[in-house]
Amino acid sequence: MSKTVSIIGSGFASLAAASYLAKDGYKVSVYEKNADLGGRARQLKKEGFTFDMGPSWYWMPDVFERFFADFNKAPSDYYKLEKLKPAYKVFFEAGKSITIEDTLEKIYLAFEEEEKGSSKKLKKFIDQAQSNYNIAIKDLVYRPGVSPIELITPATIKKIGQFFGTIAGDVRKEFKNKNLVQILEFPVLFLGAKPSDTPSFYSFMNYADFGLGTWHPQGGMNKVIQAMISLAKSLGVEFFTNASVEKINVSKGKAESISVEGRKIPSDIILAGADYHHSETLLEPKYRQYSEKYWAKKTFAPSSLLFYVGFSKKIDNIEHHNLFFDVDFEAHAQDIYDSPKWPNEPLFYANFTSVTDNTTAPENCENGFFLIPLAPGLEDTEELREEYFEKIITRFEKLTNQEVRKYVIFKESFCVNDFIKDYNSYKGNAYGMANTLLQTAFLRPKLMSSKVKGLFFTGQLTVPGPGVPPALISGKLVSGLIHKEFTI
Repeated sequence: MSKTVSIIGSGFASLAAASYLAKDGYKVSVYEKNADLGGRARQLKKEGFTFDMGPSWYWMPDVFERFFADFNKAPSDYYKLEKLKPAYKVFFEAGKSITIEDTLEKIYLAFEEEEKGSSKKLKKFIDQAQSNYNIAIKDLVYRPGVSPIELITPATIKKIGQFFGTIAGDVRKEFKNKNLVQILEFPVLFLGAKPSDTPSFYSFMNYADFGLGTWHPQGGMNKVIQAMISLAKSLGVEFFTNASVEKINVSKGKAESISVEGRKIPSDIILAGADYHHSETLLEPKYRQYSEKYWAKKTFAPSSLLFYVGFSKKIDNIEHHNLFFDVDFEAHAQDIYDSPKWPNEPLFYANFTSVTDNTTAPENCENGFFLIPLAPGLEDTEELREEYFEKIITRFEKLTNQEVRKYVIFKESFCVNDFIKDYNSYKGNAYGMANTLLQTAFLRPKLMSSKVKGLFFTGQLTVPGPGVPPALISGKLVSGLIHKEFTI
């Protein structure tokens, strides 16, 4: 008889694990507290507009291909993928902007135009980043973080110095132009920490950016979620929405069931794909691995203030993805990591999928997704949200040289309080736990509980870390551990 697995949450990691476990012969059920599946990757649909509510960058296409290939499938079996040309645009002060194109050759030219001699330095930097990518993504990140020995390979021994240097140190040693420095430091922000706290080895993110490019699944990132749901269902996985898990029940040191809306659901194995901190609060205190002091000392990735805006006209001078680095990068980073507070002048990001995908907005309209990174745990009020929308939309109009306010049809926001309410997110963080040196691999919260047999965890607070591709990998890693412990 098949062993039963109950999975809490339906984000990328949970969905990946569900398919791997079902493929291995387990009877899998997924319980999602919200009305829609997908975790942070849900969609908002309103008045003909479609918005991805969370993840909006499709990087590392090889990780997606590897996931689907494990089931003899390909992304193209489920969704249409387009490489963005250009990848994104970066706005700086005084109306300056740099466009990052879709090939390394074009990017080298853009750097050379900005700083003479920088293209040769960039090529050397990217060659190193590609080497790191090949080691990291093709090997290291597919290890379950059980032991430090996992990190010791002939390839990593040669790279040992890169675990003690920093991205900021490496970039600033070679590049003097402030704008180029910010572009090169930007990709590691996906890892949730400052470039000055991120090990040099993580330059593989720069290869993911420049070398592999930025992609878009037609219809939005949620199309990937729908593909994973379809795959899981074809393997026999059952899904339950509006099913909030209230407790993980333990008997004689073994996870035996979950309580959902007052009903006990027996299970041989329980996999928590919800926020790790929250998942442990579903246990009696004696069964929790990590104390409140533990979580309080950890470096968490930022939260975000998000706006979903429908515009009644096409917007000029923008690309699909746009970064606004026209204010002090260091000051905003300090307001997130060093002395948490609402930033005086925030950097922000805006995407308009309707620039390249006409399925996401009505004709002659634009869908705007705006994101301001914030420290987790901040006070969150409607007044603050409105104040910061005014700040960024004023700068947006100035930097893109147009008026857009009067074309706003509607505006919805999402911030700290919503991350807590909708995702039980620790302090309302948006991306999980940062990948600093002391929060990498085996130093992150474990995939397998050390106190409760049959209880496992997956997602952005455990290995490999924050981001969509790492979430897919996390689901694979935990399913492998489960299969090792409970071979059918």
